[in-house]
Amino acid sequence: MKTLYENLLCFFCKRKQILAAILFICSNTVFAQKYDLIIKSGHVIDPANGINRIMDVAISKGSIARIADVITDSSEKVINAKGLYVSPGFIDMHTHVFVGMQAGLFANGVNSVSPDDFTFRSGVTTVVDAGTSGWRSFPLFKKQVIDQSKTRILAFLNIAGDGMTGSEREENTADMHADSTAKIIRQFPEIIVGVKIGHYNGKEWMPFETALNAAGKVDKPLFVECHLPEYSLQEQLARMRPGDIITHTFENIPERMPIMGEDGKVRPFVLEARKKGILFDLGHGGAGFWFDQAAPAVNQGFFPNSFGTDLHRFSMNSAMKDMMNVMSKFMALGMTLEEVVQTATWNAAKAIRHSDLGNLKEGNPADLVIFSIRKGEFGFMDSAGKSIHGNKKLETEMTIRAGKIVWDLNGLSAKKPEQ
Repeated sequence: MKTLYENLLCFFCKRKQILAAILFICSNTVFAQKYDLIIKSGHVIDPANGINRIMDVAISKGSIARIADVITDSSEKVINAKGLYVSPGFIDMHTHVFVGMQAGLFANGVNSVSPDDFTFRSGVTTVVDAGTSGWRSFPLFKKQVIDQSKTRILAFLNIAGDGMTGSEREENTADMHADSTAKIIRQFPEIIVGVKIGHYNGKEWMPFETALNAAGKVDKPLFVECHLPEYSLQEQLARMRPGDIITHTFENIPERMPIMGEDGKVRPFVLEARKKGILFDLGHGGAGFWFDQAAPAVNQGFFPNSFGTDLHRFSMNSAMKDMMNVMSKFMALGMTLEEVVQTATWNAAKAIRHSDLGNLKEGNPADLVIFSIRKGEFGFMDSAGKSIHGNKKLETEMTIRAGKIVWDLNGLSAKKPEQ
């Protein structure tokens, strides 16, 4: 007969064995899911990491967990991307998203747009607001829009204290302070990526120099919007530093000398500025893109560094439309698929000094876009009402932001209905 000690020992041993069995079963069922999401068999284009082939991408806890030729580990959800393209989420370098109730204004006004309404459907996961707010109004912008949006919102801070509130206030030089601007940027260094000088019709260089001074104080780039009719393009570029950004690159309006010379070539001082390290953003907008500038420039190898769409209430309903339309337009002009993806991702990420964006390195935020290439006959417009035709058009199938599916055009992630 077993002693009491032996019976107790046997009892605890059996409980231990049962517990081990339960743990083994659990570890091999639902609890063994290694990833949250795997994108299978998509053609991955990640120029930052030299990837341009069919691969699998795994996502876990909002980050890129692994990228490999084949991933066989378990996942809560698997997306079949066969026949589709996968790239980092697009970065729109020039937008106006400080939306509010003020009639006729961009800052806290109806001329800006709510980003989530328009970004994800075009593969954009990060926008950079182009100086719609200034040092005085940025806290409201952050509280009202940035903190409420799923889209990642970064910003250039306008040197005008209230931002884009109309010519009278935007041109008030007494409200332009390098120290105040720098102070706000230091409070939000990960969100505010630089300083913007924009709508100014005066003759003195004080606003430009003040914006440049503020940018220098915080070691951030200057974003120049070019609506500065009294400043020549050559003078602006001469004052800018390597890494500074000029937008509306292919504009052809009386306010500013175009980049193309009368000889049909990109002006020498423009080429010299690019060689110096100045970056040229598209800044399409409603009036900022002309084929008579873009077509010969692209033919001469002068591409925009980034595809800032100048998204706002008016541009999205004109020739610009959205990021996918812009990228398709430049493919029709002669850029390759890999070149337009690099322009919309890694080039923009480097310009705003966010190396964690625009690429699929393991550990980076899981911001991705899955897209298709439609083939047929498509028309693309410019700001002068002229058009060209192309035979390819990009279309967003799915957008993933921080590991979450935020746009799914054709139900790639949906379950099939029960029969």
